[in-house]
Amino acid sequence: QVQLVESGGGLVQPGGSLRLSCAASGSIFRLNAMGWYRQAPGKQRDLVAIITTGGTNYAGSVEGRFTVSRDNAKNTVYLQMNDLKPEDTAVYYCNVRDTGYIPPRTFWGRGTQVTVSS
Repeated sequence: QVQLVESGGGLVQPGGSLRLSCAASGSIFRLNAMGWYRQAPGKQRDLVAIITTGGTNYAGSVEGRFTVSRDNAKNTVYLQMNDLKPEDTAVYYCNVRDTGYIPPRTFWGRGTQVTVSS
């Protein structure tokens, strides 16, 4: 099993910034994809950003404002969020896919709340 611990959420005013972190631990073999999803009240969980060995991918609504990065030595993925908007308010979940498992397995964090409000 891989355990994921997220941090960095909170309350921020519109136009502000936050940086989320997600540290993976446990039985890690090969973390291929690492990324972030979010879920607002009453809505489905959607992809925000993902980083793989091949590059990055962003939801259109966050492109240019959010940046996903990773530190492979620390098994950690980050999400730098700038110019935050009220519509970014959601629970943000870390997600990783370990292709060292047969078959590959996906793991989720418990989520961290991000609230954008004046």
